[in-house]
Amino acid sequence: MKKIITIVGARPQIIKAAAISRAIRNSFSSDLEEVILHTGQHYDEKMSGDFFSELEIPKPLYNLQVRSSLQGGQTGKMLEGIEEILLKEKPDALLVYGDTNSTIAGALAAVKLHVPVIHIEAGLRSYKKFMPEEINRIVTDHSSTLLFSPTQAGIDNLSNEGFDVNYRGEFSADKPGVFHCGDIMLDNSLYFSSKTDGVALEKFDLEKNKYFLVTIHRPQNTDNTERLASILNTLMSIADEEDCMMVLPLHPRTNKVLTEHYPELWSDLLESPSVRVIPPASYLEMMDMERNAWFIATDSGGVQKEAYFFNKPSLILRSETEWVEICNDNNALLVDADPDKIYNGVNWMKNEMNTTFAPYFGDGKAGEFIVGKIIEFLKGV
Repeated sequence: MKKIITIVGARPQIIKAAAISRAIRNSFSSDLEEVILHTGQHYDEKMSGDFFSELEIPKPLYNLQVRSSLQGGQTGKMLEGIEEILLKEKPDALLVYGDTNSTIAGALAAVKLHVPVIHIEAGLRSYKKFMPEEINRIVTDHSSTLLFSPTQAGIDNLSNEGFDVNYRGEFSADKPGVFHCGDIMLDNSLYFSSKTDGVALEKFDLEKNKYFLVTIHRPQNTDNTERLASILNTLMSIADEEDCMMVLPLHPRTNKVLTEHYPELWSDLLESPSVRVIPPASYLEMMDMERNAWFIATDSGGVQKEAYFFNKPSLILRSETEWVEICNDNNALLVDADPDKIYNGVNWMKNEMNTTFAPYFGDGKAGEFIVGKIIEFLKGV
């Protein structure tokens, strides 16, 4: 039996890990042992702890409990902790997801110890290097032995950076294997959808298609007074004008910024009859709210995709997206923090958006494909 260490640290990675852990458990349990290492990057219980039981994932064998700090300090602590565990566990490979500091720390620790790195969600690019996530993506991809891209656009990006996306010889960090696999988040959406019906609507007293869902967590929005105020004030006005509820599950970072630095805006949110501020929602609650919302406004890459999976329009509160397909096909709209673009987004949804959602993200069987390829590689097939 071969052994992999899976690195998680943030809520989206825990969600993604569910698809791979489920594939191992259901189809490959005699071939592959998975050891889960949680860096502790998200330490709020609602942001990570509940997810392991909710998503049927084994509890992490290790938790570094790194928590929040400056980018360099956080990544450095993770590097040191992951390296110690790699030396102890001696895995055959290390698996990372996405683009967080946990991702790059895992990739760097492993590649320096000559442990093959497996990167799920490879090839995504915003082409904005001011974003820490962009640097993390690029360095992780170029440290990896197996790269699994959810979309053809990701494959094209890797090809443009010099990867031989058709190479099928003996894989290594110098000659990696690149695979178009589909999106494991779609796997989860299909698997868990039957368990979400009404779990949030009843809890938060919401009516289908009579509310829109808002998520804001990226530092470029939360740490900028003008951007955060512009987004929230504009969305509050839309809720009033459209006689529609604005639902805001509050990320710990956004909560901290609002309560400590923007008390007037925080008070407006709490006092508005058209706004419902709720604690961080569980994954199943989020899925239920996404499925039943009129539309979704978000700066989250994962929530953009989930909106697409459920055939919902999304207003993307950024100037760029890694999921270019959904904007190119007119199913989502980049509005940044611009009030005019956000307002125009409402008219776009009513009159112009494409209501056909193409199958860009695969068939919901990405997890099985990925684990099969990992086992082939580790056994030298």
